[in-house]
Amino acid sequence: MAEQPAQELFLGRQPILDRGQNLAAFELLFRAGHFNGAQIEDDVFASATVINHAFSEMGMEAVLGKHPGFINLSAPLIMSDVIELLPKNKVVLEILETVRVTDALAQRCRALKQIGFTLALDDYTGREEVFKPLLDVVDIVKVDVQHMDDRTLERTTASLKKLPVRLLAEKLDTRAQVERCLELGYELFQGYYFARPSIITGKRLTRSETALMRLLGLLLSQADMQKIEQLFEHDPDLSSNLMKLLNSAAIAGQIRIQSLRQALAVLAREQLLRALHVLLFTLSSAPAAEFPSPLLLLAATRGRMMELIARALRPQDSAFYDRAFVAGILSLVNALLGMPMTEILGSMPVHAEVRAALVERSGNLGAMLSLVEALEEADLIGIEKALDRVPGLQHGQVMGLQIEAMRWANSIGEPV
Repeated sequence: MAEQPAQELFLGRQPILDRGQNLAAFELLFRAGHFNGAQIEDDVFASATVINHAFSEMGMEAVLGKHPGFINLSAPLIMSDVIELLPKNKVVLEILETVRVTDALAQRCRALKQIGFTLALDDYTGREEVFKPLLDVVDIVKVDVQHMDDRTLERTTASLKKLPVRLLAEKLDTRAQVERCLELGYELFQGYYFARPSIITGKRLTRSETALMRLLGLLLSQADMQKIEQLFEHDPDLSSNLMKLLNSAAIAGQIRIQSLRQALAVLAREQLLRALHVLLFTLSSAPAAEFPSPLLLLAATRGRMMELIARALRPQDSAFYDRAFVAGILSLVNALLGMPMTEILGSMPVHAEVRAALVERSGNLGAMLSLVEALEEADLIGIEKALDRVPGLQHGQVMGLQIEAMRWANSIGEPV
């Protein structure tokens, strides 16, 4: 008898930001597939499986932290009793645009709202007549900005603003799209626009950015600790931010750091390197921005996920999983600094394997980074292609690694 292909389950976690560009929620995207040429399972199976797996067995806090999670629901799932088992204060039930609106479905949505659930309508493009029975029920309407010209967006938005709903602009790729939606009064924003580098020609680093880059260079080049301490002494803000980070649950472990001198004395160079790489993403041009920022959370999740994959592949090779962590974190540094990646790396003595991964997505680390990026988007085809380039990784363990990476990133900023 032919061997049955193993069912695989993957999780994408996409940030949803508020008008201040702070993290407001996550959308959880679930993908189930069969490898070895078998067909991908349908959304009903994927969603039902992950609701049980991620929320019941793995624990919702690990995935979402303190934020609510949007969950895509097909008509059978909306009608099913399993939905009522979810905590009403932690989930937003997102009705897929492919749902056929019937009287029974509209009645079910009203019943879910009456017992305390928040409902959202996905991928709205102005088809008022089709979704009219739901527009009177849902709390949030997600408008698909990508497939609208400006006039259609303005007209659709004006129509929706007459209703008692919150407006979420989704599939945002550029800062210009965000600015336009801010003008139109949108409250929530979804898309990876905040992680897309806006390269500014001739941009100069700020004083803190320059100091951090010099510190990273000193550590990477195995410089004397006295030189590193001297650089910290000339930048009190940098020292203060580092102390805060070192004593967060993600970095500190069991050690409570009381002073910078103690940190330099008791922490390994690799621990300091990790802290400094994370610290890069605490630098923000917006003084009122919350900590941690969406970009920091994404970078930290990438770094930890890269490390966990590396540990799974080469459990005895600490140098390899240190390089993997650095590659994941630095993969978004061009979006942070607004400079080309090659220019940034020119001032940092990074390992050749890390450089190849960041610039070309080549080598083992490049393959792992491609996988992590595909997982973020819940791009199943991209995931399958990337997994082919990462031999030795057990596909069935990927979701567990993802959840562990998300748990770790969520703990950044949380005190020990």
